[in-house]
Amino acid sequence: MTTSAVSPLLPGFESRRVDVEGVTVNCAIAGSGPPVLMLHGYPENHLMWRHVAPAIAQDHTVVLADLRGYGDSGKPAPDAAGEVYSKRSMARDQLGLMRELGFGRFQLVGHDRGARVSHRLTLDHPEAVTRLAILDIVPTRHVFGHVTRAMATAYYHWFFLPLGGGVPEHMIGADPGFWINSIVGPLLGQGASIDPDVLADYIRCFSDPATIAGSCADYRAAASTDLIHDEESFAAGQKIDCPVLALWGTQAFVGRAYDPLSVWQQYATDVRGTALPTGHFLPEEAPDLVSAALRDFLD
Repeated sequence: MTTSAVSPLLPGFESRRVDVEGVTVNCAIAGSGPPVLMLHGYPENHLMWRHVAPAIAQDHTVVLADLRGYGDSGKPAPDAAGEVYSKRSMARDQLGLMRELGFGRFQLVGHDRGARVSHRLTLDHPEAVTRLAILDIVPTRHVFGHVTRAMATAYYHWFFLPLGGGVPEHMIGADPGFWINSIVGPLLGQGASIDPDVLADYIRCFSDPATIAGSCADYRAAASTDLIHDEESFAAGQKIDCPVLALWGTQAFVGRAYDPLSVWQQYATDVRGTALPTGHFLPEEAPDLVSAALRDFLD
């Protein structure tokens, strides 16, 4: 485990790099009390929690981690079978991180891709997760089982990023800044924006070809290996048993297209939640509302 300088964008947090079975997991830690792991979405990194994490760290130990393939975490080469970037593999990284930090049981908060990793982590390791907060997703299995023209338009990257032959990698690599701005802009709520210095850090990460390759492999796995795992879990009647909080944006596709609570009730036994007046990036757009909801929910 190595410690590096604290990011000026996360005052009060200590940056660490932790080896977990050969994969380096980059994280930032602050606070004391019950541990909470927070996982980011696409195309972001742990900085997306910068406005929410300090409020949670008032009475919790908060761990903000970069997923494998993202941010400054390790980026193993993708494999043809889709196992390296399956949510099961990505979840093992985060479970291992928390164990390395001394936390055998913890609460879990995930947004977007991080929420999908969190869903799989909680299914595979129910003994480790005591509470789960899911931000602006419904399960991957449900999304692919209800594809509509509206879904394919709003989430076109779900079908573009898994393409083979190096097509998305080549096109994103030609202008990472254009790609990040083009994917983030339409998903933000009306009048919302992301801090320019934070957006620049997201672009910095995607200027690394290994990030592009890893993130494409993440979406490739979601459309293949992850679906197999999800179908197996659903067929076995496996549900999340710990309390679940679902938050979603009224201006986001999840809020427009689904009834998130009724969907999650098919996958978990104890679900509550609410909509927030945002687009997809809830912690960036309404950090005070997200912080308040999380503080009410977390032990």
